[in-house]
Amino acid sequence: MTAANVKSLKLRKVTLDGTVDSSPIYLHGLFVVTTTYGRTEAIDASTGAVRWRFTPPGYASWAGSPQITTATPVADPTEKWVYAASPGGRIYALSAVTGRAAWSVSITRLPSREKIASSLNYANGHVIATTGGYIGDAPPYQGHVAIIDAASGRLLHVWNSLCSNRAGLIDPPSCQASDSAIWGRSGAVVDPYTGGLLVATGNAPWNGTTDFGDAVLRLSAGATQLLGNWTPSNTEQLNTSDLDLGSTSPFVLDAAHIGQGGKDGQIRVLSVARMRGTSPHQDDELQIVSTPSGTDLFTAPVVWRNGASTLVVAADNGGTEAWRYSGGRLTTAWKNSTGGTSPVVAGDLLWVYNPGGGLNVYAPASGRLIATLPAGGGHWNSPIVVAGHVALPEGNANDHATSGVLDIWSAG
Repeated sequence: MTAANVKSLKLRKVTLDGTVDSSPIYLHGLFVVTTTYGRTEAIDASTGAVRWRFTPPGYASWAGSPQITTATPVADPTEKWVYAASPGGRIYALSAVTGRAAWSVSITRLPSREKIASSLNYANGHVIATTGGYIGDAPPYQGHVAIIDAASGRLLHVWNSLCSNRAGLIDPPSCQASDSAIWGRSGAVVDPYTGGLLVATGNAPWNGTTDFGDAVLRLSAGATQLLGNWTPSNTEQLNTSDLDLGSTSPFVLDAAHIGQGGKDGQIRVLSVARMRGTSPHQDDELQIVSTPSGTDLFTAPVVWRNGASTLVVAADNGGTEAWRYSGGRLTTAWKNSTGGTSPVVAGDLLWVYNPGGGLNVYAPASGRLIATLPAGGGHWNSPIVVAGHVALPEGNANDHATSGVLDIWSAG
């Protein structure tokens, strides 16, 4: 994909058996998506034909209801297996060739309250999943990180962000605290410098020892140890005002710094060194900047390293902004008033889906609009760009629809 051919891409609309309020993944010439009611489908990138479809047990009981998932699936490095979530609180290992399930495992004892909202991740032979709550935050639930053996499906470890002194899956009513959802679009982020995990939590109590609501947390690769923690000075206000810090996941700026947005309209630059250890760490941000329009950030910023320069791009419902990054500081490079979901950089182009409709393509360094590709409205959906194709799901999970659309643009 280049600036020269992006306007001439050919669009194919594929009808799906559900809404995909997340992102596709790509393997073996297929786009693989998971719908809000847990159907996982593999679509031929060149023809739009559905090559296989997996329907989880229990589908009929969720279809049309508020019990949903918005998790993007993940593949293993060999591309033999796809791992996908369902509203029943289970993770499935599916053959990438046939879609048949090899195993499934539950990561919650109360799937009607604990939602699998975030993207799944894969590292070191483990599938990594997180949990949050449903819209309205009906208790009880506790955000937690689940580590699954990718080969066997065995649940290896659970790290709970509330009642964190308790290992394993908690029966939610048995913990005195509720919420602390881990629901940012990226879920548990694997730090490329350390191999450890980074998560951010939503509204809940914080005491810095066993309850970690509205916090950024560094965990060991297997989620067996808390290696670092941080919460802002106004954590209690965030909790009482429904201003989740964890509305978005942490993003890695470099080996020494991470960024964290939130529903309070702020993006914070944090020092990894200053949040190290199990003792409570509060306040002490290196820098705070506004989100693009000063409103809630629900999306995942992108960090683009181009030669010696680093650019960070984020979008919220009211704007898109790029910052130059160096040495723990963000400096605005450009901004506009066009909203977007999670940005993607591919082919030296910046792709930002406007949930009001349209996929905007920019020159990342300058913000110059190169093209707007036609697309319907959506919610948290974001595109992928790969192998001469662009794929973008449409639709909003909260419409509770059992059909949907995948847009595929192709070169040539």
